[in-house]
Amino acid sequence: MSAAEQSFSPALRAALRKLFEESISFNQVLGFRIVSFNPERPRIRFDMRPELIGHPIRKILHGGVIAAVLDATAGYAILLAILKAHPDDALDALLARFRHMSTIDLRIDYVRPGRGEHFFGTAQVLRVGSKVGSVRMELTNDAGELIAAGTAAFMVG
Repeated sequence: MSAAEQSFSPALRAALRKLFEESISFNQVLGFRIVSFNPERPRIRFDMRPELIGHPIRKILHGGVIAAVLDATAGYAILLAILKAHPDDALDALLARFRHMSTIDLRIDYVRPGRGEHFFGTAQVLRVGSKVGSVRMELTNDAGELIAAGTAAFMVG
């Protein structure tokens, strides 16, 4: 675990896991699992399942699944960046801020078909201002191949 990840208490990591893996129902459908709490390069994982397939003959991920995972990964990254910038904020204050977060722009480049047994979403926060945050995201498969990349802007304040 990186030093940045260790700066988040076990209770905070548990709360983030509960929020993103359990409380957001759509993330449950996607099978979203946090792999890294590193605010510099957060990482999530999900497994291929029949209900995520968009092309029944080619057995590849649905493009909407790819976009949704990258959107959720970006939101997770923004929240980690806010936590890093405001480490003394109480969890209640953080969750109050999360209630007002929303995607205002999402752009995805589909690089290759979504083949694999499991996939990883990563993100890099470019900037978080008082009102808007910007993020770059990538989705790779278990072979390390880039499936899609994107950028997003989020309302954060």
